[in-house]
Amino acid sequence: MSGAGIPDFFYREAQRLGYVARSAFKLLQLQEKFKLIKPGSSVLDLGCAPGAWLQVACQSLGPPKNGGVVVGIDLKKVKVPSTHCDARVQTVCGDVMNLSKDHIRSHSPKKGFSVILSDMCPLVSGIKTKDAALSAELGMRALDLAVGSAVLAQDAETKEENDEPSVPKDDNGILLPGGNLVIKLLESEDMREFNQICKPLFKKASWLRPKATRSTSREIYLICQGLVP
Repeated sequence: MSGAGIPDFFYREAQRLGYVARSAFKLLQLQEKFKLIKPGSSVLDLGCAPGAWLQVACQSLGPPKNGGVVVGIDLKKVKVPSTHCDARVQTVCGDVMNLSKDHIRSHSPKKGFSVILSDMCPLVSGIKTKDAALSAELGMRALDLAVGSAVLAQDAETKEENDEPSVPKDDNGILLPGGNLVIKLLESEDMREFNQICKPLFKKASWLRPKATRSTSREIYLICQGLVP
């Protein structure tokens, strides 16, 4: 639905094509532009409700013979959509902020993921600074899961001085080398910090506001490609 409550183009198209939400077209555009998900990829979808990104991710894997897996995590219990999904898709009900990396990693045959998608969004209060801060917290959690706390700590401390990081060095991320990461944020000054952190860690970092984003929304996506080993 549009901001005024009137069905818009993407809402109608989602219904016509069997997607559970119009948000499917955001990932479809990201996929078309950046080719993030390849046949056989292992995909992690953070904040997967209601399941539209699960559908697009599974489609992007190609036919079942190509292999691959899609794992969705959400606070809500999410039923895997029957359309555009197959046995390669599974969901986990849990709080991303508390689930351990080992627990999440165990759901992938590769013990890691080649693509991590974070469409997580806080409960919006209407207070811009508060909402942006909560969004940044979720985004930082996605980044932590992807690259590991040790990497982030070393990055932060290198900017100050070369002290030993305060987190275990074996706290590895779950994004595989060469993997891709997508993080949704609300536009704010925090975007600059995310850009500074991610640019050295990935071969390429870009920003995109998909066409399916509502005109009243402040959502924007950070697309990080090719995690540097």
